[in-house]
Amino acid sequence: MKVLVGVKRVVDYNVRIRVKPDGSGVLTDGVKMSMNPFDEIAVEEAIRLRERGVATELVAVSIGPQAVQEQLRTALAMGMDRAVHVETTDALQPLEAAQIFKALADQEQAQIVLLGKQAIDDDANQTGQMLAALWDRPQATFASAIEINGNTARVTREVDAGLEVIDVDLPAVFTSDLRLNEPRYVKLPEMMKAKKKPLDVKSAADLLGAGTTRLQTGSVRPPAARGAGIKVKSVEELVAELQGRGLI
Repeated sequence: MKVLVGVKRVVDYNVRIRVKPDGSGVLTDGVKMSMNPFDEIAVEEAIRLRERGVATELVAVSIGPQAVQEQLRTALAMGMDRAVHVETTDALQPLEAAQIFKALADQEQAQIVLLGKQAIDDDANQTGQMLAALWDRPQATFASAIEINGNTARVTREVDAGLEVIDVDLPAVFTSDLRLNEPRYVKLPEMMKAKKKPLDVKSAADLLGAGTTRLQTGSVRPPAARGAGIKVKSVEELVAELQGRGLI
């Protein structure tokens, strides 16, 4: 059973986001970049599936410029077998990413595509669902537990009301939630060994075919600064202030 896992390069979650002076995007020069935390959980789950004797080959996939190979090497050091870098300098949206994963799933004949439920940069939470629609395969999103039994999977999902357990046929798309697992710590010897593992480079344009990006970023700006508060002396004064602002 082959498992395809998405790996996205994002600004590290400990870094405070700053907008470029010209409003064209977020500052990334000299900023620590890391693997998207939900994708790191997906990588760990794929490795655990192999350790349980379910998966036989694990392939990490990342879309972006040359720099994403750093995160792919981290995934290889964690235990992935090989990696695919889909090279592009364009800021692709979830639909284009889903189209690329669909093309790779067909090429690799993957039985499972495992993605993070969302990326912490855009918080879109769309790629997994779009991939399932394009691939015409079942999806089990927000997974907190995955059990494989032959050609089916039982997935525990985190939903607003609590937990939901569903059975899906394979091939299928899974997206990982926070409580699925805790990723392992990568030691230096594993990082050194990862340099010798295969990493293929493909063109995003070749995988997208006639597809083109449908969204463009007009401008980026930080949230408005919070205004100063005021003190009121009574409940009546508070009510009057709220009514004056049209809040009640």
